[in-house]
Amino acid sequence: MKMSTYEILCCPVCKGDLTLKTDKKVILESGEEDVIEGTLRCGSCGVDYPISEGIPDLLPRDRDGIVSG
Repeated sequence: MKMSTYEILCCPVCKGDLTLKTDKKVILESGEEDVIEGTLRCGSCGVDYPISEGIPDLLPRDRDGIVSG
């Protein structure tokens, strides 16, 4: 997930701000950071959304990590 993408993301449930915890990242030729593994956390809901292989999983879920729906 490119950092430019992170800047426009919000929580899919409450539209709150997400904070980023990066576990693995690379720097692209353009100089932009690309997050490969990590977590996006909604401060309002307290829900974590994983980033795996550079793809954020923003499916709505509860605080226990169970996908809603």
